[in-house]
Amino acid sequence: AELIDEGIFKIDKNGLKLTAADRAMVAVVDLRIPATAFDELKVENEVKLPLNLANFISILKRASSRDKLIMELSDGKLKITIKNSSTRSFTLPLLEISEEEIPPIEQLQFKATVSLKSDVLEEGIEDASIVADSVVFEATPTSFGMKASGEISSTELSLEKGNEALGDLKVEESVKARYPLDYLKKMIKAAKIADTVTLHWSTDYPMKLEFKALDKAAITFVLAPRVAEGE
Repeated sequence: AELIDEGIFKIDKNGLKLTAADRAMVAVVDLRIPATAFDELKVENEVKLPLNLANFISILKRASSRDKLIMELSDGKLKITIKNSSTRSFTLPLLEISEEEIPPIEQLQFKATVSLKSDVLEEGIEDASIVADSVVFEATPTSFGMKASGEISSTELSLEKGNEALGDLKVEESVKARYPLDYLKKMIKAAKIADTVTLHWSTDYPMKLEFKALDKAAITFVLAPRVAEGE
């Protein structure tokens, strides 16, 4: 919700999905929740729910892990019921949103794929934020690194192949690209659902970040690089 204001949720027998881009077209968010994550999913044909994401997420945050959450579509509105010792309900209007033309993110091709512990990436992003507004991601066949530098300060995170914090390290050729930290700081919040994050990127090319909670949800982000003159 911090990246995008509104979006169209699509629900069918396979589950729920949302793909949307931010207004500046710098980032794309792809959320998927499989049918197996729901106690019950009743839908005959694909249903589209154009919603204000900030309002929707604010309501979801009112439910705890012990609550039962029920969503029903009726009369052009989404009714959300939270049941526990009490029953609380909310209604959200469906918006009039035209579908965006977003290039399929599966068509992107990358030279490097690195998986690492989400908290390590979060530390790297927070460290970089102290000294700069962008961070450089680097990878070689034997290492992964993040670098940021400001006018007087710099920081660096490095992991060598074999480090326990580093999982997959598949690098066809050495890659290097710079990305904006304001977006990364919002994206890393998805680390709450997954202990591991997988990064895909190439030199001066969009980065794909994947967070997956087994059988529950998957959030994928695509972030455009920041290419400065002289880089």
